[in-house]
Amino acid sequence: MSKERYPRANRWAAWAMSLAIVLMPLAVFAQTKIAYHSNKYKVTDDVRLGRQAAAEAEQQFPLLRDSEVNNYVERVGQRLAGAIPAEFQHPEFRYSFKVINARDINAFALPGGPMYVNRGMIEAARTEGEMAGVMAHELSHVALRHGTAQATKAQKYAIGAGIAGILGTILAGPTVGQMAQLPVGVYFLKFSREYETEADLLGARIMANAGYDPRDLANVFRTLEAQGGGGGGFLSDHPSSANRYARINQEAQYLTIQRSDRDDRQFAAVKERLRGYPRAQTMAEIQRSGQRYPNRGGDYPTGDRTGYPNTPAGRVEYPSSRYRSFNQGTFTVSVPDNWRQLSEQGSVWFAPQGAYGSANGQSVFTHGVSFGMVQTRSRNLQQATNEFVNGLQQSSGNLRARGGYQSTSVNNRNGLLITLGNVNEATGRPEVINVVTTQLRNGELFYMIAVSPDSDYGSYQNVFLNILRSVRLND
Repeated sequence: MSKERYPRANRWAAWAMSLAIVLMPLAVFAQTKIAYHSNKYKVTDDVRLGRQAAAEAEQQFPLLRDSEVNNYVERVGQRLAGAIPAEFQHPEFRYSFKVINARDINAFALPGGPMYVNRGMIEAARTEGEMAGVMAHELSHVALRHGTAQATKAQKYAIGAGIAGILGTILAGPTVGQMAQLPVGVYFLKFSREYETEADLLGARIMANAGYDPRDLANVFRTLEAQGGGGGGFLSDHPSSANRYARINQEAQYLTIQRSDRDDRQFAAVKERLRGYPRAQTMAEIQRSGQRYPNRGGDYPTGDRTGYPNTPAGRVEYPSSRYRSFNQGTFTVSVPDNWRQLSEQGSVWFAPQGAYGSANGQSVFTHGVSFGMVQTRSRNLQQATNEFVNGLQQSSGNLRARGGYQSTSVNNRNGLLITLGNVNEATGRPEVINVVTTQLRNGELFYMIAVSPDSDYGSYQNVFLNILRSVRLND
């Protein structure tokens, strides 16, 4: 009896084990392991170099001054940045997204977070997912710190010498022979085959986490090849497009796409808007022109490199009693109809003429409201708000809390209000800053910042309250 039963039991156990393996989720076998490379530089070095390079880039490239397009790309970018896996998140990094008015099908991101998407890339993509795929790939180079990792391999170069090389690479797309003659900055944007593959794979994960189909990143290569294989940058010669397409699709089958309610109607509207603009120059044409772009454009008055007058006029028209509505995608808001919309890095401002300007190369506002969304480490409203307010205080040493948090409502959601005191950088006058926050369904912190001089606060308090009451969240 025992001779018969044990072999059968063994066969049954083997069969059950095989069945369990077949039924086991693919993700158990799944994702290709990605790890950081040796890097002698600190994370703060990435941030410092990225800021320097971004400042120079915005002198050399014509930024597209269209608040609707820029706000849309910023929202997609921040959604992707928030979806970077936790092990590759760097709290020191500040991701920002701007559009360059150039025809080349390309995008690039600088160490520490600044990203630039060419208008030509948006126009070439068939769907928002394809555009997001390119952005996720570039974000991955930043998150994996590929720039300073490659610089580590070039020990004989100094990191500070890299800015000219970075920008030269973007503009000219040097050959391998030319690269040998450029400073270490070239390594930040001309990556090895290994690094490109890693950025493809991590980019696919970021897309799935953000609710995009990672196969859209693979499809980008087919789309761009069908349009002539151009881009001068994204379709690099390593690795081949066919190999990248296959490798991303292979990785995608092991990824779980997070639920998303997005659609492509806004993407289609942005493409239609871009079609109404005159033909953009290529990067080669921009380089040949030798023109400098002091970071201003048709949407803004002339001034210094912020695009604003050198100092706020200090004399502003009283807010109109008539309001007009602005749709910003994630939210809509109504503001006095004598206020204008102004795009800032990662946010949008509404302010009256004379209430905005610059001081020491930075944008300054004396009256108005700002809205934006940020990714925080906590999903607890008070903790997330603390993190955001602490960041504001670190960026401006004059900010001081005037009391604690108060409960409020933002479109029938729980919100917090805190009042801060400040000394305006341009006028030297004391001012009141109200910060209102609530959380979006994706966990991002939505904020409204209202600012006015102390002496005008009594006149503006009801205006700010009306604006807050008008906010409608569309997430």
